[in-house]
Amino acid sequence: MTLPNTPPAQDWAALAEDDRVASSMYTDPALFEAEMDTIFNHTWVWVAHASELPQPGDYVTSWVGRQPVIVQRDRKGEVHVLVNRCRHRAATVCEGRKGKAASHVCPYHGWAYAQDGSLRGVPYQNGYAPDFDKSKFGLKALRTEDYRGLIFATFDDTIEPLSDFLGNAKPWIDLFLKQGGGFPVKTMGEHRFRFPGNWKIQLENTTDAYHFPIVHRSFIDSLDEQAEETFTFLGGTGKVEDLGNGHSVMVMIPELVDLEENLDAPIPDRFKALAEELAKTHSPEEVARIVRAVGGTGFNINLFPNVACSMAFFRVLRPVSVEETEIRHICLGMDGGPEAANRMRMRLHEHFQGPMGFGSPDDAEAWTRVQRGVHGAPDVPIMVNRGVGLETTSENGLPVGDVSAETGMRAAYRQWKRMMQA
Repeated sequence: MTLPNTPPAQDWAALAEDDRVASSMYTDPALFEAEMDTIFNHTWVWVAHASELPQPGDYVTSWVGRQPVIVQRDRKGEVHVLVNRCRHRAATVCEGRKGKAASHVCPYHGWAYAQDGSLRGVPYQNGYAPDFDKSKFGLKALRTEDYRGLIFATFDDTIEPLSDFLGNAKPWIDLFLKQGGGFPVKTMGEHRFRFPGNWKIQLENTTDAYHFPIVHRSFIDSLDEQAEETFTFLGGTGKVEDLGNGHSVMVMIPELVDLEENLDAPIPDRFKALAEELAKTHSPEEVARIVRAVGGTGFNINLFPNVACSMAFFRVLRPVSVEETEIRHICLGMDGGPEAANRMRMRLHEHFQGPMGFGSPDDAEAWTRVQRGVHGAPDVPIMVNRGVGLETTSENGLPVGDVSAETGMRAAYRQWKRMMQA
């Protein structure tokens, strides 16, 4: 059945206009299938962070759209992204979320694959003709590139290099990674959950400051007076900037854009106990740098189509179905940094992103209500017009809105439209 307000399949791009998108963008199963092919199979998709694979043989399982993959570091240190599907009868060859493996053996018929995905062993090979060539039956390998430890993969060998795709987002990623406080950034714990809604609802959220004082009122109320003032940014001097290729950045707290600046600024009250503990083993300059980094950056980067670098964590979305999405909130810490600093990073993460935190549950409730509501009056569009007519132009020639503008959503939908037209 064709849903109301749904154009023919060859005209999917018409669903997204400059300041609005059709309600069927969240509900049409045929459109969802088209997105999985046209977008997720033909662009760079984030799959892991290098710190999850510190040693040869380490692996994590991940996804590119709905396709399960293994991200593995081989004995030489090279990272491979392999479709998690035996080439014989299609069983997954790896079920662990992470671990170390010298090889992957299919539990169904025992086909064994090396760390680079090549087929190494086939039980009872005499059951195949003499010309059976194992080199043709390795795990399907994806094109894989990384930028500063962020690992991306794609099924499309013809698209631009990852560096070109990230483009104007790279300087912001560089700033984001300064939250290591002088140490490399590493992943720590994570909160993984699903909500009954379309993946694009979450894609919109990362650069949506407009909802913050409403949805996250309980979080703001849980803060001390000084922190509450910091997070009351809606009328401030922040911005949302289109970075091209569907990427965007939302600057909420301008004074926390570069964490290596203003190291002589007073230490916020909520970090004074940490500073006192660190002062026992670190110089005043090191204490200032670490403490300033613990709270995270003052901005969110949205990287189309599936990952955000958000203040102090990675947010990764995975489309499950047209009306179900999985979210991972991955806490970031300091690799080799002080235990006290990483402990505080985890507590801050739990406070907002954790399952009993003040942020994630409220966000998930709002996203769920959007999906529920969009089934009413399907001919009424979803508006992404806040800031239209008020934007300026960046030095990159792209739109810039104030911190509450929906500039980032429009950036994502322009990329969505370009890809769906293609």
